[in-house]
Amino acid sequence: MIPIRDDAPRYTTPYVNYFLLALNVLVFLFEVTLPPETRQQFMFQFGMMPNHVTGLLRGVPAMNPAFAIIPVFTSMFLHASWMHLIFNMWALYIFGDNIEDYIGHFRYLLFYLLSGVGAAFLHILMNPHSDVPSVGASGAIAGVMGAYFILYPSARVLTLVPFFFVFFVWLPAWVVLGFWFVGQFLSGAATAISYTSQTSGGGIAFWAHVGGFVAGIAMIKLFPSRPRRYRYFYR
Repeated sequence: MIPIRDDAPRYTTPYVNYFLLALNVLVFLFEVTLPPETRQQFMFQFGMMPNHVTGLLRGVPAMNPAFAIIPVFTSMFLHASWMHLIFNMWALYIFGDNIEDYIGHFRYLLFYLLSGVGAAFLHILMNPHSDVPSVGASGAIAGVMGAYFILYPSARVLTLVPFFFVFFVWLPAWVVLGFWFVGQFLSGAATAISYTSQTSGGGIAFWAHVGGFVAGIAMIKLFPSRPRRYRYFYR
């Protein structure tokens, strides 16, 4: 199911969400200007590699803390392809504005980054020896989706459903997001059963999606709602 738009109103301009959208796009545009070999080096330098983090925790002498920790944050703004970027930014555009509206601008930025950290934590836990760089905003965006699942379960989401033929239908947010989460969890479980470790190749970081979504659910009640002093709503 592909979400198209939602009908949950917002009462403020989502400046931080727009900033995150623009930053991700600008970083990707910079990526595509790099020669292939340079871009690969760029991904390995700023993408998050689980074995660097676990090596630091094990006390590997040669492991630089900055080399292991900084990519946890920089990897949230890297993307592997145009489709990777477009799907992530579309989900952020649909669901992010309402979460920013609910908790406020600065707290939304903090929430977004912490969701990304939660996503990275579970990805590392499930792939501790992986030397494949993990990139993408989907873990942090999954946290936003998890918060939306809790705050706006009854909001309607216009959804494209390909089932023999393509059609559009308005569905409750809890159905759309719940279906997505279950799919990510089952895919992650299937991957865990098939592979005991991931040290080569690539693919979708399903456990990062699961970790971000769960982190968003767990954290959103820790972020108090901003005062509702606004007369106008935007749509």
